Amino acid sequence: MILEAVDRVCAAASRWARIETLAETAAGPVRALWFGTGEPTLLVVAGVHGLEEIGTHVALAYLQSLLAQLPWDDVLAHTLTQARIVVVPALNPVGLSQRRRGNHAGVDLMRNAPVHPLTTAAPFLGGQRLSPRLPWFGGYAAMEPEARGLVELVDRILAQAPFALALDLHSGYGWADRLWFPYARTKQPIPQLAEVYALRGLLDATLANHVYIVEPTALGYTIAGDLWDHIYDQAYARGKLLVPLTLEMGSWSWVRKNPLQLFSRRGHFNPVVPHRLRRTLRRHGPLLDFLLRATVAHSSWSRIRPIERARLDRLARDEWYP
Repeated sequence: MILEAVDRVCAAASRWARIETLAETAAGPVRALWFGTGEPTLLVVAGVHGLEEIGTHVALAYLQSLLAQLPWDDVLAHTLTQARIVVVPALNPVGLSQRRRGNHAGVDLMRNAPVHPLTTAAPFLGGQRLSPRLPWFGGYAAMEPEARGLVELVDRILAQAPFALALDLHSGYGWADRLWFPYARTKQPIPQLAEVYALRGLLDATLANHVYIVEPTALGYTIAGDLWDHIYDQAYARGKLLVPLTLEMGSWSWVRKNPLQLFSRRGHFNPVVPHRLRRTLRRHGPLLDFLLRATVAHSSWSRIRPIERARLDRLARDEWYP
């Protein structure tokens, strides 16, 4: 069971990591594992939607790789004096244990943040506040403990760090793997668009054969109460640079190769054939390694002079906001 695997990895990590409880749920605690003593931070989050357990598998594979390297890898040890890695492998334990999208209250945590007054959301798919019996329920009023725990975690990270990069692991939506960035609520660009475009250029140059389509979330669909929009806006208001990315692993390709998966709720969003699961776990390791290095060296690409900022902003708008 996926939560038992989370427990085992957390127990093994206790020698190397500080383990913090973000929230308590009926299926167990929501935990964050902190590695390193530096300030710039790579945050990896998974299990927001309980049906999409492949994200938690990828996060656990990353943690297991870290734990295997820490006893001997001097390069990693040095890296962790310059940066931190924080991993939340299962934000929604109840959803994971029950194989449902929402939490114990039926709330879709990705749509559980306060709704921005200028939001233009896709009907229904973009979140609804009518009933937990209907899909994509964003909650009635207060944020759920799991979502609030993530918001407070990022607040604590940015209280100590000038820069943070987040990767939230999901599956679904299409044939291709996408890296989405805010905004989700509107097709208008975020204020720090040049920094995102610079990071995309770094990714293209460093992993020249990567498989990811990088684009704003709103090119797919718009969302009311998007959790990462809310977290990004809070960071920007504090003068911090946070680059939140959502990895949407294209689950339709798994279904196309194995149509029988459609007869299982789990099969809609996860590779159920063992060799496809192993391939998926291998596929995203280079991305996580790249993001850690980009976090450590953030000042080399995110401190952009005004003339260069105008150029990058123009290029990004031409590509993503025609």
